[in-house]
Amino acid sequence: MKQNFDVKGGPQIGRENLPKLRQEMAKQRLDGFYVPHEDEYQNEYLPDANERLAWVSGFTGSFGSALILKDRAAIFVDGRYTIQGADQTDPTLFECVPVPDPGAFGWLAQQDLASQVIGYDPALMTPNDVAEFSKSATKAGATAKAVTENPLDLAWTDRPPQPVQPVHAHSLDYAGEASEDKRMGIAAGLSDDQADAVMITAPASIAWLFNIRGGDVSCSPLPLARAIVRADGSATLYMDPAKETEGLREHLGNQVTLAPLTALDDDLANLNGQTVSLDPNLASAWFFQSLEAADANILRQQDPVLLPKACKNATEIAGTAAAHRRDGAAIVRFLHWLDTDAQSGKVTEIDAALKLLNFRTVDPSMKDMSFETISGAGPNGALPHYRVSSASNRTLERGTLYLVDSGGQYPDGTTDITRTVAIGDPSDDMRRHNTLVLKGHIALDRVRFPEGTTGTHLDTLARHALWQAGLDYDHGTGHGVGVYLGVHEGPQRIAKAWNATPLMPGMIVSNEPGFYKEGAYGIRIENLQYVTPAEEIDGGDRPMLGFECLTFAPLARNLIDTDLLSSEERDWVDDYHQRVLAEIGDLVDGEVKDWLEQACQPL
Repeated sequence: MKQNFDVKGGPQIGRENLPKLRQEMAKQRLDGFYVPHEDEYQNEYLPDANERLAWVSGFTGSFGSALILKDRAAIFVDGRYTIQGADQTDPTLFECVPVPDPGAFGWLAQQDLASQVIGYDPALMTPNDVAEFSKSATKAGATAKAVTENPLDLAWTDRPPQPVQPVHAHSLDYAGEASEDKRMGIAAGLSDDQADAVMITAPASIAWLFNIRGGDVSCSPLPLARAIVRADGSATLYMDPAKETEGLREHLGNQVTLAPLTALDDDLANLNGQTVSLDPNLASAWFFQSLEAADANILRQQDPVLLPKACKNATEIAGTAAAHRRDGAAIVRFLHWLDTDAQSGKVTEIDAALKLLNFRTVDPSMKDMSFETISGAGPNGALPHYRVSSASNRTLERGTLYLVDSGGQYPDGTTDITRTVAIGDPSDDMRRHNTLVLKGHIALDRVRFPEGTTGTHLDTLARHALWQAGLDYDHGTGHGVGVYLGVHEGPQRIAKAWNATPLMPGMIVSNEPGFYKEGAYGIRIENLQYVTPAEEIDGGDRPMLGFECLTFAPLARNLIDTDLLSSEERDWVDDYHQRVLAEIGDLVDGEVKDWLEQACQPL
């Protein structure tokens, strides 16, 4: 495994490829075309063959979209990528528009496109998105048209091949529940809904349901596959036959049939007259069109795998905790290195990212990074999802801050941690801003809440101290995390935007408030934690839930202004550092252990 620092993005990409797309649009008599970042599987992280948005625009972030018109174009990015979107696209070709205000569809609705035809690929968009897109096109005076051949794919003549990585069994020792039992649980839900089958389209859902893992998606052990699960618990798993490994059929059992993806069209047609459950937020519009053409009765329901996958069982929690302890030892060795050798002012962002990867790969069980390491020095740290490249590589200069957000994929768990450290002596502003972020992190760690509470209800806690100082951050506070699956998973989330899924026992979420001073530095503190029943509260009249921390690595004590902390917050920091010592102390030795003991001294 290695991190790629040759980021193939930038304004020149759009200058080269935008004219090629417009030529194909003209052949199909399209006046415009919508390019989402998501692929046919609605993946966040994509195989190279599906990086359509990057190909046409030069923007390499993990979220965004573009609208290409005959004489102009716009790219739409959220707060994580505002600066990156502007840097990587040619401003003479692409207008950079923020999400959610107005966003791609809002921008489309504001245009004067009378009698124009705006194309879209139904294989890349959910039916909900297609409905909003079509409504916006109508407001602009245009007509939305589904294409049968994607003009971008036709223009992309040197497109890489689709990945064909082996699919193998995921041990019950890690999964904690047999695939057959999982399928029977899904089947019971289908019977309750009087449905004949459910179409599972999300690779993470398929990996969890069948207890399999693959390698088609960067940094996530996902197989690109589809599945139909029936009300009797039987299933058909569709994937490229070249991915099959020895023993896979035996692992899947007699109730699961393996079939090539090419068989999916006919099998969907054979569902005619049957009631089929399908998730309109995950499945592409193409599936709905195919089932409608087959005269199937479609139940628009949430993917039934999402909630059981999100609510980890005891085996998954124990495995994740073990993975975090091993990962924590690597992080401690890295933080020691940052506090010693990296203080020279000569280390680069790439040097640091490689050093961290080397510390992690000492553990032979590590399979991959869980995402490309965010290694941001000085002003690069102010880009929340910055990706270091040979072109952007900065030195960790003294008197600056360094932000590192990283994670590992292990068979027993997926990790994600962010720490911010000072290179040289931090300024008073750096310490103040870091402490405000820390106060939000502590508030979200300590909260107790009743059943039915969602992440949206809790998001304000992480922002409160920043808000009182007139500050904020433009990303969510917490995302779900899988177990040897995607580092970002739903349906739970902690963010300003409304999320209707209550936080339930076993759900893993990140706790990562931040602050970003454009052109100067970024600060983020991130631990993973899981929902668990809280201890009984004296005088309380109902049971409460809370969070149990999974991530253990010291905080930068020289970035904490203790005068800004309450006595309870100071106690939290001291207690947390004692837990770090208890969890990680025996996994390191020598000068690293000496450093850890000093880093965990009481405030």
